[in-house]
Amino acid sequence: MENYTKEDYINKKVNLHIHTVYSDGEAEPAEILKQAKEKGYKKIAICDHNTIEAHKIIQDEILIPAVEFDVWCGYVFMHLLAYDIDIKNKELLSLCAKSKKETELDIVRIFAKRDIKKLIKAIHNAGGKAVLAHPACCWAINLERFIKKLISYGLDGLEVYYPYKRHRSVIKFHKASTIEKIADKYNLIKTGGTDLHTKELD
Repeated sequence: MENYTKEDYINKKVNLHIHTVYSDGEAEPAEILKQAKEKGYKKIAICDHNTIEAHKIIQDEILIPAVEFDVWCGYVFMHLLAYDIDIKNKELLSLCAKSKKETELDIVRIFAKRDIKKLIKAIHNAGGKAVLAHPACCWAINLERFIKKLISYGLDGLEVYYPYKRHRSVIKFHKASTIEKIADKYNLIKTGGTDLHTKELD
């Protein structure tokens, strides 16, 4: 997976965190792809919660097959992004949602029973990369120590370029400015995206 630059995200040429109607977003996948091409994006990633259904419908050279998994690591509830995955991989599919509620309702998703080690292993076996979503929102008391634990399980990257808007601006537990430093220190892939849930690609 290519490590895009900060400028790619700032200049709206790459957005690797987009949700559609297949989880809790408002846009159809085809509409997102259409907008991305019209606006000159290099790459986008549709990463609906716990499902790859959108990728069964559309594939394109600028679209990265991805998914955002709900998972617990000890006492920390977190979101793990899986990028460049084989959407036909049976091991990974077995960890996907079995109902629509598991893709959109917070009260359902927080009871996810996925094992973090098995999830990262499945992502790798599907040819993908495992990236911690919006790390500043992790409940971990010591974020760097927590990320080191995830690295020992096979974590590949951190979502560094993330706006922390809406409710995530309130539930932040760490400074967003520290995330890039940690990523650089441990040579992790740096990704970013707007966490789009609306119909207009920003």
